[in-house]
Amino acid sequence: MKIQGIETLHCDAGWRHFSFLKVTTNEGLVGWSEFNEGFGSTGLGALIEALAPIVIGMDPMRIELIGNTLHTRTVQSRGGLNRQAIAAIENALLDIKGKALGVPVHALLGGAVRDRIAVYWSHCGSYRARYPESQTGVPMIRDYDGLSRLAEEVRARGFRALKTNTLLPDGKGGLRSHRPGFGHGAGFPELNWSPEVVRGAHDTAMAMRQGGGPDMGVMLDVNFHFKPEGVMRIAEALAPVGLAWLEVDTHDVRSLELIRRVANCPIASGETLCERRDFKPFLEAYSMDVAIIDVIWNGFCESLKIAAMAEVYEINVAPHNFYGQLSSVISAHFCAAVPNLRIMEIDIDSVAWRDEFVTTPPVIENGAMLVPTGPGWGCDVNEAAVRARPPRA
Repeated sequence: MKIQGIETLHCDAGWRHFSFLKVTTNEGLVGWSEFNEGFGSTGLGALIEALAPIVIGMDPMRIELIGNTLHTRTVQSRGGLNRQAIAAIENALLDIKGKALGVPVHALLGGAVRDRIAVYWSHCGSYRARYPESQTGVPMIRDYDGLSRLAEEVRARGFRALKTNTLLPDGKGGLRSHRPGFGHGAGFPELNWSPEVVRGAHDTAMAMRQGGGPDMGVMLDVNFHFKPEGVMRIAEALAPVGLAWLEVDTHDVRSLELIRRVANCPIASGETLCERRDFKPFLEAYSMDVAIIDVIWNGFCESLKIAAMAEVYEINVAPHNFYGQLSSVISAHFCAAVPNLRIMEIDIDSVAWRDEFVTTPPVIENGAMLVPTGPGWGCDVNEAAVRARPPRA
């Protein structure tokens, strides 16, 4: 069996695009993966297609060889987009191999250690506050009372944990996201904290606590939006909420180590790190309680290696998963295969029509996703549905 073709596909997902990779073989097997074209990864699809000639004609079953071949061709610019492109190709090849052998991907790599995966409702309220219903198909939230009611819905639907972002009154009868670390709104580029923003972080998380109840795992993600000083102020202010974790993005090991040392809640980090080499100094410094691994960026095989390394330091892992439903399925296979799992991220509000793009949407029961059991990922891309919703300009 030989790799015959590689094609990228993109579709409209409301306020963003979903992107998929299709790898075909000369024997008719098709492998699928999902990748993230936007949010700092512009041009990724073109890079994947540029790497395609290297693997055309190779045996898709020899995934480690293909991965190492691509790594050596890109080693002078390790990580970043190159890693994400390699990951997309490797993930699609795992789908092919599972289908060829008639087994789910997790069975290729030690087998499942669990058949149900605890998931948390991510970006809870964040998307509903930020985007109009015309873009997402879900109703907007305009105040903290609305956040509390949403948290009640989360609890009623059986979820035991949720994650949100800092939301502040916008002065126009709604809420706005505090996102200076991504170049949006006030606070860019200084990333200084202010009493107003710290109060907003507290009020956001407290609204979720009040609606979700005392047993709800409430998490707050501050991304790259603050310097360590601001993160520590927020951690202090949110002590009454009792966070399940405070999520922080930084590429400086010592900054995260300092935050973890003084914070009164667990610290989660790592979603933007690529490969074991990036995670190594953070693990050695014991700078995080939960290592967040992006399986779509790193690739399934590399993610397993990162998780195994994290376990040496007694650290559990959680996949970063704010993409489409195929990504959720891929992440579920990862969660099924690793022993040191904390919980899995999933977007419920992403876009109302996201289930259209896959043949078998994830099944969630009482806050847990059922591990797929079909060959490969156990889920294919609905190519007709993807092509029927081309990306908006």
